Amino acid sequence: MPDDNPLTIGIDVGSTTTKGILLSDKGEVISKHLCVTGSSASKAASGILHTLAADSDLNLSEVYVVSTGYGRRQVDFASDVITEITCHCVGVHYINSGIRLVIDIGGQDSKVIRVSENGRPHDFELNDKCSAGTGRFLEVMARVLGVSLDELGQIALESDNPCTISSTCTVFAESEVIGHIGSGKEPPDIAAGIHLSMASKVGSLARRVGIVPPIALTGGVALNPAFKHYLELSLEHSLWIPDTPQYTGALGAAVLGHLAREKV
Repeated sequence: MPDDNPLTIGIDVGSTTTKGILLSDKGEVISKHLCVTGSSASKAASGILHTLAADSDLNLSEVYVVSTGYGRRQVDFASDVITEITCHCVGVHYINSGIRLVIDIGGQDSKVIRVSENGRPHDFELNDKCSAGTGRFLEVMARVLGVSLDELGQIALESDNPCTISSTCTVFAESEVIGHIGSGKEPPDIAAGIHLSMASKVGSLARRVGIVPPIALTGGVALNPAFKHYLELSLEHSLWIPDTPQYTGALGAAVLGHLAREKV
């Protein structure tokens, strides 16, 4: 694409949601938007571009676009494609350069990334193909308990006696939750057990990479106060959460686009 437009856009196409950030030539966020990815990553990305243009009242037809995330290769108008591991690192580093470990919980995956001093990945681990350490796990459990995702996190904090959920597989964990309901366990205790189980799984992933504070928690699940609480207990460290933790991948992509344009 032409290089006469000083703006850059980062689009993070996740399995559940797609995020976009429009960055000025000075590296300031002009606009951002999030939408459900749905059945077409390409359409979601195009929708993000259209919304960013409408919100900013700017012509973005020749903007340098970097795509990242699960559906990054479906963004046919992207100027560059970069992995989410690198983009999450760069995005978090851009906001808080002191962070040395990023834990990102997505809808269908989770990742733990060691961050070097220059904001690039030093090492990383991804969860296995099971959804037990992801946002999908919480969605399934909330449905079983008959509450919303927001309610699941809130009621979990009311518990002083979390139920034990030992299965690392979502399907078997769901059966355990149903068993706890059948035995008359209190909803807050079940909800707390759900978050404790997920936090333990993510904590194990982090230990494989090496727990090096300060630690950032990103992704939509970072907005869940119960998960943050139990993950901090598992890691034995406090967690720093950006103001908009869903957007760190898109931000990193936009920043990398900005850096690429500076080299031209």
